[in-house]
Amino acid sequence: MSAAAPPANRDEDGLVPISALQHWLFCPRQCALIHLEQIWTEDVATAEGRLLHEKVDAGRPETRPGVRIVRSLMLSSRALGVSGRSDVVELHGRPPQPFPVEYKRGRPKSHRADAVQLCAQAICLEEMFGTDVPRGALFYGQIRRRTEVAFDADLRALTARAAAAVREMFATGRTPPPHFTPGCRRCSLAEHCAPERLERPPVVARWLARQIAEAEDETAS
Repeated sequence: MSAAAPPANRDEDGLVPISALQHWLFCPRQCALIHLEQIWTEDVATAEGRLLHEKVDAGRPETRPGVRIVRSLMLSSRALGVSGRSDVVELHGRPPQPFPVEYKRGRPKSHRADAVQLCAQAICLEEMFGTDVPRGALFYGQIRRRTEVAFDADLRALTARAAAAVREMFATGRTPPPHFTPGCRRCSLAEHCAPERLERPPVVARWLARQIAEAEDETAS
């Protein structure tokens, strides 16, 4: 697993980064390492993702028949408690109908973390433009085409739950414990996370924890 963007802190108004929702759904511990502990290590995958976003963000606004294309638009939602920056927002017709487009270096995934990140952008746009944003698109670099995403009730509910979980994580300041999966070996933060080593505490630490628990039980009884 690998993160898609460098660390970002909560802003002055207490809004958490939109990108943190994607990180949290993919791996809550990775999310905390990036956004709470400010740990970031770049590998080939994250470098490719960063270069793709820099290329997209560097583009100039465009106007085509019936659509205006805006890049790096600042977004925020009080309802979700998030803020961030879009890759691309297409404004169709008059009055303008926003259509967010998020760029990813890889290919479509089985989980919905990317779709949640895009849905959060749509909810921001709804608040900012005062209009419904029913769909957007994810552009994947490996397949070089868009995957359209409908912002249905289930996806919006998942986005709201992810935003609430990230806000709670920021409020408590706690990094979740490690949980090792085969994908951890591909994570750029594997050395800092150390899931294989830390998921099961050392024998001495387990013994000490057991002694403390037994002592507390005796005190309570």
